[in-house]
Amino acid sequence: MATRVPAPVLFVVGAVSMYVGAALAVALFDRLPPSAVAVLRLLGAALVLLAWRRPARSAWRGARFWRASAFGLATALMNIAFYEAIARLPLGTAVAIEFCGPVAVAAAASRRPRDVAAVLFAAVGVLLIADVRWSGSPSGVLWALGAATMWAAYIVLGKRVASGGNGLDDMTVGFVVAAVVLSPLLFAAGTGAVAALADPLVLVLAVGVGVLSSVVPYVLDQVVLRRLGQARFAVLLALLPATATVVGLIGLAQVPTALEFVGIAAVVAAVALRSRDGDTPETVGRTGA
Repeated sequence: MATRVPAPVLFVVGAVSMYVGAALAVALFDRLPPSAVAVLRLLGAALVLLAWRRPARSAWRGARFWRASAFGLATALMNIAFYEAIARLPLGTAVAIEFCGPVAVAAAASRRPRDVAAVLFAAVGVLLIADVRWSGSPSGVLWALGAATMWAAYIVLGKRVASGGNGLDDMTVGFVVAAVVLSPLLFAAGTGAVAALADPLVLVLAVGVGVLSSVVPYVLDQVVLRRLGQARFAVLLALLPATATVVGLIGLAQVPTALEFVGIAAVVAAVALRSRDGDTPETVGRTGA
């Protein structure tokens, strides 16, 4: 079924799941610092994936292991940096800064004037939808730039993992490695955070956030990445703020402004322009090298 469903549709399904997971994460911010929530999200996703996939021994050694580990750490650091950024900056500002990452990947991987035009449309659309406000602390801006860097790494490394033929198993290995490496952040958050971990509700919410915000969207990302090139996938990422606007309109009665409507139109134009043809696997391999 995944081969018959259009890639943008799969991507939007993953985006909706991610936003539902974000809603669950809000309940955890009152009990835990952002970095701890991000690690719990990673742990929940790693446990679910490990029980589901059970990667073979070959996935835990050699170049395959190190490639998966790099991908897992990039994904985890991206989530931590973004959670820390939105704790210091308005959400729109953090999202706009973070999108520098995927837009830069799309620009670097472009080959034709149409690709550059698609990137420009996406960049303008994202800025309009995000309603950028250049306020907040310098540390928040640095965290958002860190998230942008890790998002770019996620796209490049994710394509390599997906192209290896064992994307889901390698993603599982990467998440497990990242969970082990970053788990000390839970205890560094203080005694209050450690006490919160004893609450069954916190653990249930953590697993729910991990499944909805990591397992579902990242599994769908692996499917999409195997079918598309890095540049086209990076432009598809611009659907995230557009999807958020639609979800806000339907679920929260948040009516977009005129600029936001223009931004959605620009994003759709970018996706349509870039979707006329995709990157060949050979081109993608050289681009991600």
